Amino acid sequence: MARPVPAIVILGNGSLATARKIQQVYPGALIHGLAERVEGADRVYHEFGATLRELYQQDTPIIALCAAGIVIRTLAPLLLEKGAEPPVLAVAEDGSAVVPLLGGLGGVNVMAREIAASLEVAAAITTSGELRFGTCLLNPPSGYALGDLELGKRFVSDLLAGQSVRIEGAAPWLAQAQLPEDPQAQLSIHVGSAERTPSANELLIYPRSVLVAVNAEVADLPNAIRAALHQANIAAQSLACLLASDLLMASPALREAALELGVPLRFASVSGGVSELARTVPNATVLSADTGIAIAVTSQPLELAQIGRARGRLAVIGLGPGAAELMVPAVKAELARANDVLGYETYVRMAGPFRDDQVLHCTDNREEMQRARHAFELAAQGRSVVVVSSGDPGVFAMAAAVLEALHESSDPSWHSVDLEILPGVSASLATAAQAGAPLGHDFCVMSLSDNLKPWSIIEKRLDLASQADLALAFYNPISRSRPWQLGRALEIVAQHRNGETPVVLGRDVGRPGQTLRVITLGQLTADQVDMRTMVLIGSSTTCTFPRAEGGEWVYTPRWYGTKPPS
Repeated sequence: MARPVPAIVILGNGSLATARKIQQVYPGALIHGLAERVEGADRVYHEFGATLRELYQQDTPIIALCAAGIVIRTLAPLLLEKGAEPPVLAVAEDGSAVVPLLGGLGGVNVMAREIAASLEVAAAITTSGELRFGTCLLNPPSGYALGDLELGKRFVSDLLAGQSVRIEGAAPWLAQAQLPEDPQAQLSIHVGSAERTPSANELLIYPRSVLVAVNAEVADLPNAIRAALHQANIAAQSLACLLASDLLMASPALREAALELGVPLRFASVSGGVSELARTVPNATVLSADTGIAIAVTSQPLELAQIGRARGRLAVIGLGPGAAELMVPAVKAELARANDVLGYETYVRMAGPFRDDQVLHCTDNREEMQRARHAFELAAQGRSVVVVSSGDPGVFAMAAAVLEALHESSDPSWHSVDLEILPGVSASLATAAQAGAPLGHDFCVMSLSDNLKPWSIIEKRLDLASQADLALAFYNPISRSRPWQLGRALEIVAQHRNGETPVVLGRDVGRPGQTLRVITLGQLTADQVDMRTMVLIGSSTTCTFPRAEGGEWVYTPRWYGTKPPS
């Protein structure tokens, strides 16, 4: 399994040159720069503490170019048990020092040496075992799993106390280590997939060289798999993945079993039972446990990329109004994991920057259905796909188009895709928040575009919503191809609202150059609005009052009538 891509976090322009050198070691890494202090960063942030904690909670390795104490104080509230953290390093702004802070079992010392080598300095390794032996015995490389951490700590302590060790099984990564080896040693490092009872004198390391082919109809699948492995004298720690027929991609039972066992789930197109599935594993010995489970064992850790394919994922996301701090964390995480990103080019660029290995598919704003179908075609290949919308994807955006494409499709591979809609802050809510709370009571959200619905329907809904005394939010209020509709809409609203009704005009809210104006319905004319303006029209109870710093607050109270309840 590939290591997660780290984030490089800097506080000032003085760190940028060092950050670029580190980025050459990790080409997919993005440089996060503090807003208004860093020019040329890949991604801008506004609060150092909040950014570092969010990255840590997402298990993202962190390379912070600042004093180690700042990082420690920032992350201290999140520190739980040792061994559960991602790698965290502090690097001097000028690159003169590299200090691993957290994530000893996550490869932090390996990263420290890689970074130090690129900067031509020595890494400040303080871990006793690594200093003595040149390797972390409790952090075997990808493709191997440590048997028992607590026993492992005692084992390393005995080695540090002067005892010698013998190695049983293939452990090629230890060939360059400075271990005190002795064929007759009491301590042993055992590498193998067989089930064993650990002893105090033994460090067990399991190659992830076992695959289990499964059928979703097996009752209590996780325990059935554990029983099958036990019967075959195979350690559960050697399990690398589950493999199933691609006809079962949407099976909740398979997904839950893989989650409980902590292994990936792969799928293959094979006619026949689980034994035939297991035989698709290259150079494997196949053991049939029963009719619903078969075990494939190889002599080396499995390369998952050579086994079937993952279940494709399609996430439809909302970026919010544009400001990075208004994008929800789940959306940021989805963008980070994506193989492919699709959307209207303006919105895709807003979602960046992207790694070199991520594929961008930018299209015109009117190609929604083609975009949705293309997204399913990519996800059906086992790729992780993101479809980008601004604001919220379910509000005049791509979620409806994606679901429509799926609804009209009879392709089973499309229906097997793991589809998720992730919300964002819509333009109407972002504009309302800037003004106060003009949508604080019942409100109606409408698009004034008649590209996809008749103008007669828009007029009818406008009239009824205005009669109902709902606050109104207008998307797509005007464009060069629709220059008269807003004027007509205002005529309809004016039949039911007086000229003093508060109106909020928010242009590019959440983006550079945003503007916000509070006027009245009587003052509003179509030439004050363009396609990038959100128009909010209050109800009969909407109020305004002065802000201390200038301008006005606008809110619609929760009560309804002439005065609030006593």
